[in-house]
Amino acid sequence: MKGVSYITDEQNQKKAVVIEISTLKRHSNDLEDLLDGLIAETRKNDEKVPLKEVISNLKKTGKLK
Repeated sequence: MKGVSYITDEQNQKKAVVIEISTLKRHSNDLEDLLDGLIAETRKNDEKVPLKEVISNLKKTGKLK
């Protein structure tokens, strides 16, 4: 892809990616989707909290009316 370069190790294995700003701007929605997926993956084993409990806690702390 134009605007994307890879940094490789001694065995030519890809280790990092460099994305030009102009490419990021053109593909910002795709990048946002990718990051959302990565965040969701890292949180998949987090403790689950029922929505009613979250709302109740937000109201108690004054962050939600």
